[in-house]
Amino acid sequence: MHLPPKVTERAFERLAEIGAGDQGQALRVAVEGGGCSGFQYSIILDTPTSKDVILEGKGQKVVVDDVSLPFLSGATIDFSEELIGARFVIDNPNATASCGCGTSFSI
Repeated sequence: MHLPPKVTERAFERLAEIGAGDQGQALRVAVEGGGCSGFQYSIILDTPTSKDVILEGKGQKVVVDDVSLPFLSGATIDFSEELIGARFVIDNPNATASCGCGTSFSI
């Protein structure tokens, strides 16, 4: 059994700010093959399905498909605002290396 990722309050707050839940959308976090380190994150607004693990907070949802779940076990999904931009970020304890952009990793 894989532990689902944790979602910070700030990530749920940002989803509420952009009205994701009001539009029936959830933040989908998935892991796909590719990127410069072997795997890459896909972070999009999408409609939840019955096969998703659904994480809820502040009236918002973050969903992870069953294929991506093992790669995100114990990870933390957050929202970061810095001078270079604002984005959802993933702190993944399973990643042994990552690229400079932070969207590609290896296990």
